[in-house]
Amino acid sequence: MNRLSLNQITTKSWSLPEAVRGCADRGVEWIGLWRDKVAEVGAAETARLLAEHGVRVSSLCRGGFFTGVTPEGRPVDGVAQTREAIDEAVTIGADVLVLVVGGVAEGDLRASRQRVADAVGELAPYARERGVRLGLEPLHPMQCAERSVLSTVEQALAIAEEHPADAVGVVVDEFHVWWDPRVEESIERAAGRIAGFHVCDQQVPITDGLMARSLPGAGPIDHRRLRACVEAAGYDGPIEVEVFDAELWRQPGGAVLDQVIEPTASTSPRTDPGVRSYGHAATSS
Repeated sequence: MNRLSLNQITTKSWSLPEAVRGCADRGVEWIGLWRDKVAEVGAAETARLLAEHGVRVSSLCRGGFFTGVTPEGRPVDGVAQTREAIDEAVTIGADVLVLVVGGVAEGDLRASRQRVADAVGELAPYARERGVRLGLEPLHPMQCAERSVLSTVEQALAIAEEHPADAVGVVVDEFHVWWDPRVEESIERAAGRIAGFHVCDQQVPITDGLMARSLPGAGPIDHRRLRACVEAAGYDGPIEVEVFDAELWRQPGGAVLDQVIEPTASTSPRTDPGVRSYGHAATSS
């Protein structure tokens, strides 16, 4: 429990105050926040609520979209928005700002990736001065066109390694990288640069490239192996449970969080006790 973090998207029906109180009531010490939820109450009020309930922020999601391409199709100034997000992270006490870097611009994938590298180079000193680490999160290749031109840990590292490790790291999200045949060696190479570890499972079959996720233990992802990899690479921080699932979102937030906490909640035949444990004690399970 001391490492479990509720990524706020998992309990999408909850407001930010409800999510913070829900975590505090159940002994969950960490929460991963989303900027739209923070905006509903304001950064200052968010910081007050977190302090009042003794809940810490594992990450703030998100900055990025440096290519200017978003899923909504509206051009954005990713650098300016990310500067705002860095300042917001400082206010709420988030050490990590997750970056979703944007999709392919003008049909040029290579140039789009260079745009991302240039933007990170511009923003890294600003973030480091404020004590915020930029976490490059590679997304599944099916999201390359509209969300992220970084699809693997290796690609994210190629940019992160141009900067101090305390300024730019990578976020390892199981859903997005479990398929990669080089993921183990990439995580090993990322030693000292892992800024976050997100867990969930993949629904089979995939019917939606964004929403086909479930709580850990219900699908094909080998959580033990990936967790062992990130811990061998030195990561001992919060483990965020981040699930995009419309069916889960229709449930009350408290019921969802109870399922996140309960390590044997899933009825999947693939699940056994310990597969959904998040603390150090579960390392060998």
